[in-house]
Amino acid sequence: MGRIYNFSAGPAVLPEEVLQEAAAEMLDYKGCGMSVMEMSHRSKVYDAIIKEAEADLRDLMNIPDNYKVMFLQGGASLQFSAIPMNLMKNKVADFIVTGQWAKKAYQEAAKYGKANKIATSEDKTFSYIPDCSDLPISEDADYVYICENNTIYGTKFHELPNTKGKDLVADVSSCFLSEPVDVTKYGLIYGGVQKNIGPAGVVIVIIREDLITEDVLPGTPTMCNYKIQSDAASLYNTPPCYGIYICGKVFKWIKKQGGLAAMKEYNEKKAKILYDFLDESKMFKGTVEKKDRSLMNVPFVTGDKDLDAKFVKEAAAAGFENLKGHRSVGGMRASIYNAMPIEGVEKLVAFMKKFEEENA
Repeated sequence: MGRIYNFSAGPAVLPEEVLQEAAAEMLDYKGCGMSVMEMSHRSKVYDAIIKEAEADLRDLMNIPDNYKVMFLQGGASLQFSAIPMNLMKNKVADFIVTGQWAKKAYQEAAKYGKANKIATSEDKTFSYIPDCSDLPISEDADYVYICENNTIYGTKFHELPNTKGKDLVADVSSCFLSEPVDVTKYGLIYGGVQKNIGPAGVVIVIIREDLITEDVLPGTPTMCNYKIQSDAASLYNTPPCYGIYICGKVFKWIKKQGGLAAMKEYNEKKAKILYDFLDESKMFKGTVEKKDRSLMNVPFVTGDKDLDAKFVKEAAAAGFENLKGHRSVGGMRASIYNAMPIEGVEKLVAFMKKFEEENA
């Protein structure tokens, strides 16, 4: 069997070119006689790998010099705890809850201080992004938190909330590097890499320097302390070496595609093919308000659970894998990250048309 079209929400599709390059270097990285999997994270060879990865990421995202980049472990979920431990100086944070991951971050922060839910779209199963132009931001809030792209529900903040001068913290796990971003609009921007950038096991945290202080909550684990991690340049302990190496390759691949502006254009083109079909289909329906649709995750339903199940099964048999929606919402979801080729989406739509004709 050849490679399938993998619509998984994460761990997700990676560029074939990157996988081939990694395969070619598997036993001997650039003549050093060993695999990146085997080398010391303190070696000169690995030091060059991690430094180059950071330089390419800074270049891609135009990260200003007063922001630190950290390659950490524990996924985005550990950051749900690390963020309040490091940033909750007044022990207050405001949350805009637009999905399961923002909700989990909100619940976690409540262990360390006062977490305020200042807006939510829970009333309509997170199918839209609330109006965030004039929110009741708490006067003493240390930061305002959002999950920018909601993997499960397929919504995206196309406009950042008005935080009224408070620092914005954003989880961008599922839209990382999918479009240009103005890093200066965030106090902290972070995400797990296993959706758009690399294999599971790495989380990238980009944080403004003045937010990194010695003053963390008592009892903060050393591994969650941004000052310690940042002073050690992500090498406080053994980092996820191989994962970071693959991320570095993906950064180079994105640069080769023309950078983030080119990526956005390509992603818009891909998403349009699928959304246009959903909008005209009599059987399949998108579940998200049009203005809030994600370019990365496209949930859809037929309105009939048995038909949904039949579709997922037949799609898998035809080489379209991982189209089953998240267990919490059901239906289907196509995740069409950077590395999903446009023909994958075209072929999926052709399959959906055929399925609709056969099951009308």
